[in-house]
Amino acid sequence: MEASVILPILKKKLAFLSGGKDRRSGLILTIPLCLEQTNMDELGVTLDYLLSIPSEKCKARGFTVIVDGRKSQWNVVKTVVLMLQNVVPAEVSLVCVVKPDEFWDKKVTHFCFWKEKDRLGFEVILVSANKLTRYIEPCQLTEDFGGTLTYDHMDWLNKRLVFEKFTKESTSLLDELALINNGTEKGSQQEKDRSVDINFLPSVDPETVLQTGHELLSELQQRRFNGSDGGVSWSPMDDELLAQPQVMKLLDSLREQYTRYQEVCRQRSKRTQLEEIQQKVMQVVNWLEGPGSEQLRTQWGIGDSIRASQALQQKHEEIESQHSEWFAVYVELNQQIAALLNAGDEEDLVELKALQQQLSDVCYRQASQLEFRQNLLQAALEFHSVAQDLSQQLDGLLGMLCVDVAPTDGASIQQTLKLLEEKLKSVDLGLQGLREKGQGLLDQISNQASWAYGKDVTTENKENVDHIQGVMEDMQLRKQRCEDMVDVRRLKMLQMVQLFKCEEDAAQAVEWLSELLDALLKTHIRLGDDAQETKVLLEKHRKFVDVAQSTYDYGRQLLQATVVLCQSLRCTSRSSGDTLPRLNRVWKQFTITSEERVHRLETAVAFHSNAEKILQECPEQPEAINEMEQFDEIEAVGKSLLDRLTVPVVYPDGTEQYFGSPSDMASTAEHIREKMKLVSLKKQQLRQPEATTTES
Repeated sequence: MEASVILPILKKKLAFLSGGKDRRSGLILTIPLCLEQTNMDELGVTLDYLLSIPSEKCKARGFTVIVDGRKSQWNVVKTVVLMLQNVVPAEVSLVCVVKPDEFWDKKVTHFCFWKEKDRLGFEVILVSANKLTRYIEPCQLTEDFGGTLTYDHMDWLNKRLVFEKFTKESTSLLDELALINNGTEKGSQQEKDRSVDINFLPSVDPETVLQTGHELLSELQQRRFNGSDGGVSWSPMDDELLAQPQVMKLLDSLREQYTRYQEVCRQRSKRTQLEEIQQKVMQVVNWLEGPGSEQLRTQWGIGDSIRASQALQQKHEEIESQHSEWFAVYVELNQQIAALLNAGDEEDLVELKALQQQLSDVCYRQASQLEFRQNLLQAALEFHSVAQDLSQQLDGLLGMLCVDVAPTDGASIQQTLKLLEEKLKSVDLGLQGLREKGQGLLDQISNQASWAYGKDVTTENKENVDHIQGVMEDMQLRKQRCEDMVDVRRLKMLQMVQLFKCEEDAAQAVEWLSELLDALLKTHIRLGDDAQETKVLLEKHRKFVDVAQSTYDYGRQLLQATVVLCQSLRCTSRSSGDTLPRLNRVWKQFTITSEERVHRLETAVAFHSNAEKILQECPEQPEAINEMEQFDEIEAVGKSLLDRLTVPVVYPDGTEQYFGSPSDMASTAEHIREKMKLVSLKKQQLRQPEATTTES
């Protein structure tokens, strides 16, 4: 009997096995009667199903039946008890009828179960719910009877349905797989040479059945150690313990048959795949050795210009496009062959390796020919491109040399000289590149005969070689003429470039000094959190001033050199006239700002040193601190430092600048105030013992 057939009856929970056991280790069968009339036929079906679940060994220990009559009538209870005599007389050892309080007292006298023990075959006792623990341990009773055993009827029913469904499907699937596997093994030799139309698909998905089995087994095993949903530890029901080995045995058998079935399918699929691969390999080989090779035999020229080389390259790309389709088939076939080789079947290894080798040889040979032709055309295109660029560069350089430069235009002189040098260098590099490209192209042309397929290409190669050598010789002559003219122009412009460079560097020195001043005002704002850090900042500032001094001296020297060059060239500098005043003005501003920075740092060192000395003295040794004037001196220095933070730096021209932003100064001032508060607090702590002594 399957649970799915009587599912509506089982859902009514007319009887159930909670998993609890009596003191004799017998299972507890509970029959919860309700206010409505109980269908005895349905109850009998339920009992038959429940009693079919436990093992014979478990049944031999007997059942304890709890008939819950608290919500039912006496005649129904009596009928149920009598029915047990016919359903399970041998297995029942004790029937506990749970009665309502003081409701059946008068009626019981008319039917005493204990007098009927011999006729019934089991003992019947009437007991109230709160006294049921006299016969059964509380941990083996459900919550309905005041016990702690948790039982969820729907959960149990769902698991039974899953178990029975898995058992039915797996058994049927095992039969199908065994039939398929055995039939395939018998006819495997005949099927190698002919196609056999056999249905290799079972009625249900083996993966789904296996997954269901694993989930069921995991659930059954987990319930052996975990508690119910409420967290109370409990022992598994007997049917669950019995189901585990059944599920495991079915899973083992199913895995074994499914593995064999997968191997059968794999072998047939591999044979079909091998036949398809053989057909595709021959298609690829025949095309590459036929039409593909013929296309390459007709293409040998490299062109005598960029346009001609591009036309040949475009034609070659069309040929490559046709080949790429067959190469894609080759890649796919190679992957399929590699997969079959990894399978490791000895009977197919030789044939697969031969196919793979044949396909690889033809494809690699054709790909190498395409690559050689592509490289040759690309080298020809690059050679013609470099030659054209070099010709344009030589024309531009010659045009520059034919235009004179005004001697008073310093910026254009420097730019022209720089551009002239760059163009000459570019021409030299271009000619060198042309030689390299030409030689590389000549080397490739000399190797072209090896790909000729028996065709004589000597005439075509000679024309290409003469053209390449003629281009290189012409470019060499043009470059030599330009070099001679550049040497003359360079000597004339060199001294003027030196003058412009001195003027520019002097202006740059002024900019650097201005940047140092700006950095001093905006970033050199911290006064340190303690004396040690402030001393480090002071030392860094002195090094910073040394850098500024070097910059100023460098600017002065450049300006002196500018004067000498102007006198030598008998020309007036355009920019040095106002550079010296600017340099002196910025240096004066930097000096004033630096002195203010030094004064603040020195004041901060004095403040932090005295404050730290006071704060580090122990309060138990007031004699280590000199007179209270030290505290007043620290406060005076701190206030002076705070006042100085609010004062701007005033320059000779009347302009003012502040160190950092207001928030930066506020942060620094706040730190000083915090330390002044600590000193003041220390002062108060020292005064308290003195006040105590005076009062005494």
